[in-house]
This record gives sequence, C-alpha cells and structure tokens, in this order.
Amino acid sequence: MAGRIRVGIGGWVYEDWRGSFYPQGLRQKDELAYVGQHLTATEINATYYSSQKPATFAGWAKAVPDGFQFAVKASRYCTNRKMLAEAGESIAKFTHQGISELGDRLGPILWQFMATKKFDPDDFGAFLKLLPASVDGVPLRHALEVRHDSFDDPAFLAMARDAGAAVVFADHDDYPAITGHDVGFSYMRLMRAIANEPTGYAAANIARWADRARQQAAQGDVFTFFIAGAKERNPAAAQAMIVALE
Repeated sequence: MAGRIRVGIGGWVYEDWRGSFYPQGLRQKDELAYVGQHLTATEINATYYSSQKPATFAGWAKAVPDGFQFAVKASRYCTNRKMLAEAGESIAKFTHQGISELGDRLGPILWQFMATKKFDPDDFGAFLKLLPASVDGVPLRHALEVRHDSFDDPAFLAMARDAGAAVVFADHDDYPAITGHDVGFSYMRLMRAIANEPTGYAAANIARWADRARQQAAQGDVFTFFIAGAKERNPAAAQAMIVALE
C-alpha cells in the first residue's frame, strides 16, 4: 500500500503571504486554518526557538482538518551543540513539552544541524540512541537534516537506517543532496523558489518533484516542504505540486 504524499510550507505566519496567499483582511488567528484548507502539511518553526505549551499544540491540532500533519522542528538546544551525546536532557525537555497533543496530526520531528556540524560517528551514534520511539503513547518519526558534506558517507546512512530515521533530501545550492535508505517515510525540503516565477519553481520542476514524491510513496508517507528561497512564492509552489499530484 502506497504512502500518503503531503505538501506544505515552513510555518504559517509571514507578512508577505498576506494578500498573496492569504486573502486580504484574513485575521492572523485564522491563517493556520487557511493553510489547513489549502495545503496538507506545514513545519512548526516556533519549537526550534523555544518551548510551547501543551494547550498551544492542542489548539493547532484543532485548527486543521483530518489528514493534515505538522512536522515539528526540534529545539536548537538539542542539535546546536559541540557534543551531541550530551543532548539527552534537552531532547527530553523538547519531546515532553506537549507535542503529543497534536495526536494524529503529528508528522515527523525535524532534527536540523548547522552547516558547520561535521559527521563524528561515535558522537552522532550516541545522539541517535537518545531519540525516543514515542512520547505519551504517540509514536515518533525522526528526520535528520544534515548540512555538511562529511555526512555524505555510507556509515552515516547506515546509522540513520538502523535508527529508523529518515535523511532529509535538501534541494539547495550550499547543502549536500543526500538520499537515505527506506525507513518507511521520506522528507524533502525544496529551497530554490525564485521570485520571478509565479509558482516559485517552473512547471517542469514542479512535475519532476511530484514524480519523485510518487516514487518515494511506494516506500511510505512522503513529506515535501517548500522552504526559503523566494519565501513569498512557497505557498504557490506547494499548491502547484498538490495539483500536479492529482
């Protein structure tokens, strides 16, 4: 059975989306619901910077329809550190802040590492052992976004596979485009949207990413997010890909 392909953006609060993606006059508190009506996923960025309250996660879950899922970006205090093996306390704080309130709206946890972070097999292996399989009875899926060329290494790919963690595929000029093993779901972050293209990416490129998502769906759920680049174009890019997948 093929997995489900979800397509979205990073967050939902962005000034330049008002009047372009969001209708003029839409209340800010209604913007997430609007995303839920027109896209099928989004990344929560606020969790990268600070903890949120359980009631906040519960409110986000209620704002979107069945089938919509949130990828949750892990706290920077977990990943932006010299010794990843010492992240246990930060990981526990992050996973127990209330993300389980998202329930069946909870997609993968995105663990994003700085571009200067190099692959240290022992340290990274210890970090992976700290990632919990569930929290409050809700299963967790983990996606690793590494941004240094040293991670383009069979040892890292095998380590991620054995931990059941997806390797994020990044479409970006400066980050390595690494394809990981099949772990039951996949995660793509597409970061080349351009301002002079109404849909961020040309139609041929949208079609190419849609084809890749279909291929990945044979192995499980697929999460595709249009991030950065000409950020004002990302909602249109996501909508164009959803149409291309129909």
